[in-house]
Amino acid sequence: MKYIGIDIGGTNLKAGLVDESGLILATHRMKVAQIDDQDSLAWTLVSLTQDLCRAADVPLDQVASVGVGVPGAVEIYSGSVLYTCNLPLRNVPLRKLFHRYLTLPLYVENDANCAALAEYFVGAGRGSKRFVTITLGTGIGGGIIHNGKIFHGSNGMAGEVGHMSIVYRGEPCPCGRLGCWERYASAAALKRLTAETIREHPDSILSQVVAEHGGHVSGQSAFIAQRRGDPVGKQVCEQYIDYLAAGIVNLINIFQPDTLAIGGGVSNEDERYLLYPLRRRVEQESLPCNRDKMTKIVRAELGTQAGIIGAAFLGKKKA
Repeated sequence: MKYIGIDIGGTNLKAGLVDESGLILATHRMKVAQIDDQDSLAWTLVSLTQDLCRAADVPLDQVASVGVGVPGAVEIYSGSVLYTCNLPLRNVPLRKLFHRYLTLPLYVENDANCAALAEYFVGAGRGSKRFVTITLGTGIGGGIIHNGKIFHGSNGMAGEVGHMSIVYRGEPCPCGRLGCWERYASAAALKRLTAETIREHPDSILSQVVAEHGGHVSGQSAFIAQRRGDPVGKQVCEQYIDYLAAGIVNLINIFQPDTLAIGGGVSNEDERYLLYPLRRRVEQESLPCNRDKMTKIVRAELGTQAGIIGAAFLGKKKA
């Protein structure tokens, strides 16, 4: 059987036809801005399903289910979208609307949970029983997998790891709290820290690196400067890793996963400058345990395909 996975992102909607092994057989991409109401969202899912089948020459009756990953809150039992930040839609009975056109099973899930599910089965979490992913982007997304199942908590909202506070009365977060982890350890936070440091050290190699890229501050800027021997760039990297480690230690002390995978653009940095010092810092601060049972901290493997594969696997794991 085949499965459809649809990943609704901040700007683009990506869809794919996926086989039992997680291989993507056909893909489609469109702008989220083209969707303006709940009916057009439901019809978009239907038309994408049909288009992907035609593209891969797969009969519709060979598709077992359709899965949708949403950046926001969902109600998994009814298949409803409660809230999403990138579409002006609230309390959308998506499964019910979809079934007006197609009777295929439809599953709806938070996008970070979809990415975690994909990594668990065919990516960095293979062989784990307890697995956690974090994704470093504008915020910090998280997903928790226990014995092959997404951990949802009592209300479906488990995994919002970016909103644990790591700095008492720290920076205000859009969620309304102070000192949230994502205000210090997301990719966006790294860019802010880099920009602030450049203003304090305008003659640094770090400042030169940014100037070489047209004044654009990226999540790689400080790491590039560090590799060139810049003490200012190194300072930014070390401070960022300290913030990143603070949240990861909390997750490890609470969940004790076999493996914790880090995704997002920052995770692609050379291991010598990110993962190696991060692992040392986490080992220093985590509760002591048998070294053979310490959480492995690794880079996520599936990149931008994780959302599609994980959404598709929502139905596979129901079979």
